[in-house]
Amino acid sequence: MDERGLIVMENQNRTCPGKMEVPTPREQEALAAMKSIKERVRALKNRFDSLDASNRDEDAGEILTVENELARLKAEWDQWEEKRKAAAKERMIILGHEEGPM
Repeated sequence: MDERGLIVMENQNRTCPGKMEVPTPREQEALAAMKSIKERVRALKNRFDSLDASNRDEDAGEILTVENELARLKAEWDQWEEKRKAAAKERMIILGHEEGPM
C-alpha cells in the first residue's frame, strides 16, 4: 500500500485488456514495409553513386536498372504510405479523435 492507502502492484503490465495498441498492427505492418524499402533505397543509391562516379560505359545498363528499381520502390513506398495513413485515420476514428464517414 502507498501513503494514500492504495494497493500498489509492482511489475504489472499497466495496459488494460482491450486497450488499443499504438501504433496499430496495420500501422506497424506499413511502417515495417516502409523501413525495408528505405533500407533497399539507401543501398541502391550507394550503388548508383559508385556507378555514376566510375564513368564507365559498361555501367550504363546497370545504372538504368538501378534507376528503374528506385522508381519501382518509390511507387511501392507511396502505396504503403497510403495504407499507413488509412490505418492511422481508422485508429483516430476508433479513439474518437476524428469523425468517421457518415
